[in-house]
Amino acid sequence: MSARKTERLLNLVICLLATRRYLTAGQIRDAVPGYPPDGPGGNDTAFRRMFERDKEELRELGIPLETGSHSVWDDEVGYRIARRHYALPEITLAPDEAAALGLAARLWQSAGLAHAASGALLKLRAAGIDTGGELGAGLEPRVEAAEPAFPALFEAVRSRRPVEFDYRRSGVGAAARRRVEPWGVVSWRGRWYAVGRDRDRQAARVFRLSRVVGPVRPAGPAGSVEVPAGVDLRAAVAAYDDVPAGRLAVLRVRAGAAAELRRGAVAERAGAGWDELTVAFAEPERLADRVVGFGADVVVVDPPDARAAALSRLRAVAAEPSPA
Repeated sequence: MSARKTERLLNLVICLLATRRYLTAGQIRDAVPGYPPDGPGGNDTAFRRMFERDKEELRELGIPLETGSHSVWDDEVGYRIARRHYALPEITLAPDEAAALGLAARLWQSAGLAHAASGALLKLRAAGIDTGGELGAGLEPRVEAAEPAFPALFEAVRSRRPVEFDYRRSGVGAAARRRVEPWGVVSWRGRWYAVGRDRDRQAARVFRLSRVVGPVRPAGPAGSVEVPAGVDLRAAVAAYDDVPAGRLAVLRVRAGAAAELRRGAVAERAGAGWDELTVAFAEPERLADRVVGFGADVVVVDPPDARAAALSRLRAVAAEPSPA
């Protein structure tokens, strides 16, 4: 749901809550910003279609939209939202709870699930709940879910449907087909993972979403995946990610940047606004995953295989077409 549509729906809710009378479509058109204007420059057909869609949206959100009129002489139907049906019991959220709701909605927006998130925020804001929308941009917590595989795997978990996809393991050039019964999707140390049963290996496996190549396709009916009782998804991902760091890498880091990389690293001044960090790592591909998100603020100097892995990641990003 776009920001413009969310704002229009919110204004529509406020308008219909504020009136005690039934408002006709024409009166709503005049009162609610975002609809095509009436008059010579307006478009009646576009307004009718937009208004019909908006009414359906409100009903799908559970907002009780009433229709009626105040007189038997009224020829045109009117609309309103009765406060007694719309009002919720008093909702009291601590600041951290409200901020968590806002953060969760921003996660869903970045994951392509904006419709449900915007609807939830619309209800909360109409009820007067601050969801943290005024956080400063420099301090706003962010949880990204930009991997193309995320929406399909998230939906597969919800519908308990097995899937198949091509997967490239670390250090392996060619991708291999995997058939998986997904149990859950987990964020761990800034990366997303799917946990489930690998049908071909007959065992539980963890898959990093950034290594899924191409589309995720259904491989069975919905409801056919059984999640084992007591399974700990985060523990499975933590065990997968906990590879002993037996090697050292030298990174050139811009002064004041990449605080995450600096933790536990040995740092020295390199001059001209740069620091040189010595960090422990286990695999070149995993180190590349950690550093490329910092862009031009981090340069892998040594060893050569780690530098090559980081350059490969950056070249792949540079080759991606810009979004329209």
